[in-house]
Amino acid sequence: MDAIIVAGGAGTRLLPLTANRPKPLLPVAGIPFVVHQLVKLADAGVGRVLLATGYRAEQFEPQLGDGSRFGLELIYVTESQPLGTAGALRHATPQLSARADEPVVILNSDVLSGHDLLGQLERHRVSGADVTLHLVEVADARAFGCVPTNARGHVTAFLEKAPQPVCSQINAGCYVFTRSVLDEIPAGRAVSVERETFPALLAQGRTVVGFVDCSYWLDVGTPAALCQGSADVVRGVAPSPAYARPPAESLVDGTASVAPTATLRGGSTVGPQATVEKGVVLDRSLVAEGAWISADATAIDSIVGPGARIGRGTVLRNAVVGDDAQVGVACELLSGVRISNGAVIEDGAVRFSPGGVLTSQPGEPGDAP
Repeated sequence: MDAIIVAGGAGTRLLPLTANRPKPLLPVAGIPFVVHQLVKLADAGVGRVLLATGYRAEQFEPQLGDGSRFGLELIYVTESQPLGTAGALRHATPQLSARADEPVVILNSDVLSGHDLLGQLERHRVSGADVTLHLVEVADARAFGCVPTNARGHVTAFLEKAPQPVCSQINAGCYVFTRSVLDEIPAGRAVSVERETFPALLAQGRTVVGFVDCSYWLDVGTPAALCQGSADVVRGVAPSPAYARPPAESLVDGTASVAPTATLRGGSTVGPQATVEKGVVLDRSLVAEGAWISADATAIDSIVGPGARIGRGTVLRNAVVGDDAQVGVACELLSGVRISNGAVIEDGAVRFSPGGVLTSQPGEPGDAP
């Protein structure tokens, strides 16, 4: 069976973490995020995955190889210009080995899910659907748009974000397409699967089925969600066949240095060659490769990028510190503030940014407006 992972986006919601690397390669529980998806696909019987890349495409193959260590064949398909979600699928379609009547699994590259993919495939087969979508129920669908279904489970509409959504079901980013439907997507231009492909199928009277499964599901497209997803895998809340360790309060790479008096909890991770000094508290936070957290610093729901340095006694709360940035002594970075790659924040500085604004550009002083 074939699958396509749509992994070409620039990941702008995750800046500055994605300034130097593609979103699917960001670590979640110490593993590149896309690896969680690859192993899930292999466990469901997928033998061949097309990785539809675009942004920073050259970084994928050196990290992922030919896919054999995940139990599958991995093929890279790169778009020279952004083609949208459906356009990327159409661009990859000539590389598929599936016959016209066979299923192809499609994954968005920012979804961490414990849903029953084998059950979704069986629902697709039994219903004879053109497309079967994984749907989840959420308390508030206003931020997502909603996907209502009828008594038979057939999708009746794709509704954009609205002040008063008509249902609680949303598109969860995993689809099973019958191969021939992918061949019908217009080639050579940008196409949105949500705004064009799916509504067109309904207008044509095609069979689009919803597979409702409310197992663990998370869109990891923001820094806060990346922290949560990583912590949930480490703590055993989010199931992932790619993560074989028992549930724990933290994950520390074997090459990292963590002082005995440091406190690591909430599913925090410390990456390769990182240093965490005495008295540090990490709570549901990510410390990337080569980062340095000085004594008595605190990081809560925060991400410290590769090579960054955090000064003594500094407090990070819901903050992101970019690659090789330097944060001084006794600083406070709070409420969604993001420090750009290479920025320097002076001692004692306070940064408060509810909108998640980058406080400075690389090479600028940390107190720049």
